[in-house]
Amino acid sequence: MFTRFFLYIFACLLCLAPAAAQCVGENLIAALPEAERTALYDAAHAAPFATGNLWRATRGDETLILTGTFHLDDPRHDAYQARLLPLLATAKTLLVEAGPEEEKALQQVLMTDSSAMIAPQGSGLKAALAPAEWDALADALLQRAIPSSLAEMLRPWFVSMMLSIPPCALQTAATGAGLDKRLIAAATEQGIAIEALEPFDTALKLFDGLTMDEQLTMIRNALVVEQQSDDFLTTTAEAFFAGESRLIWEFSRRLAYDIPGNTPAQVDEDFAKAEQALMSDRNRAWITEIEAALQNGPAFAAFGALHLSGTEGVLALLQDRGFEVVPLTD
Repeated sequence: MFTRFFLYIFACLLCLAPAAAQCVGENLIAALPEAERTALYDAAHAAPFATGNLWRATRGDETLILTGTFHLDDPRHDAYQARLLPLLATAKTLLVEAGPEEEKALQQVLMTDSSAMIAPQGSGLKAALAPAEWDALADALLQRAIPSSLAEMLRPWFVSMMLSIPPCALQTAATGAGLDKRLIAAATEQGIAIEALEPFDTALKLFDGLTMDEQLTMIRNALVVEQQSDDFLTTTAEAFFAGESRLIWEFSRRLAYDIPGNTPAQVDEDFAKAEQALMSDRNRAWITEIEAALQNGPAFAAFGALHLSGTEGVLALLQDRGFEVVPLTD
């Protein structure tokens, strides 16, 4: 699940993008043969706290409500938001990946220094990719209103992030009106304090230290998904609303296994690095912010659903800190 930081950057880059059609795709996991689908579920469910979007964590008199989120807008958010609002009303603080102040700070940085995303002397992507790969990338970015002349200047890691948004979802991505945004609006209306779980520039630093080869691997993996981007978005959304977001991580791994030239060992190593950078390291930092917020009373935390599960997921880390963690169901 990409962060709201990336969606905000998309809004800045895609402000001139044409209106996009509604995404309509097939659930790729549901379409798998039964044996493959069962193996995928088994792999996903092997992780701690693998299923469920809504949880309560308590330690003594401390109470924290947690929800995983899907960062793009979806009409199914209406019913889920109605379930969440009474729980949000009991909180003194709403914790999110990025709040209004962080968005303002990021906007200021992008207006004054775009070097985090853009290499003025060129990224070297065209030379580094095979001609067929470059042509596929240029076509995919053009569908997102990004000309190849700009693509040659964008940092490779950021290009891979751009490919994670299918063309049909450009306008939805630009609004950033996912569940996080809805909860921020509700908290603002109710006078609930909003605090960010991490500094505003975290997303811009996530991929510091990646080699060019590692960033090219990210692009090649993203191009494979790009071939079925509408279907992959549909699959992701349906997994989220079914409380099965961990499935998407394992399904992405399965797709990477099938890319020519990849080996399972290399894919697993790449995924371990990605999980460390995108989730585990951030999760550990978030625990400090969560515990600080709880000193002011009950809190509500909302962040990308993939951060919930795993041995270094937020729920497991809270449990390690002495919290009792239980799912909340209707």
